[in-house]
Amino acid sequence: MRFPKTAKRYCPFCRRHTEHKISLVSSGHKRSALKRGSIERARKRGRGRGFGNLGKWGSKPAITKWKRKIKSTKKTNLLYTCPVCKKSHGQKKGKRAGKVQIEAKGESKGKSKEESKGGKQTKNK
Repeated sequence: MRFPKTAKRYCPFCRRHTEHKISLVSSGHKRSALKRGSIERARKRGRGRGFGNLGKWGSKPAITKWKRKIKSTKKTNLLYTCPVCKKSHGQKKGKRAGKVQIEAKGESKGKSKEESKGGKQTKNK
């Protein structure tokens, strides 16, 4: 899905319509495997080992994570930045898209005219 670099939108902070800059929200960092509450940490600390009823740590998940059905696309997560007050606000509702691209308004969808015609090609003899 293609989005323009700028769009005229309502700024809730300025309370008026301005030309907002559009950017993608970064995914952030992943949590460590040994964070509090993780099964891996519990095993290292000696929980869920031995015989008998192991309680919370005893049973395996009903479906392994490899057999679970996963979605092939993610929802768009855009950030709109107002140039007047320099404040940002997020997108209200994302749409599912396989690939998100932010382009300038004049950018073409495919190859340029010269590339498609085969211009600027020299043959060595």
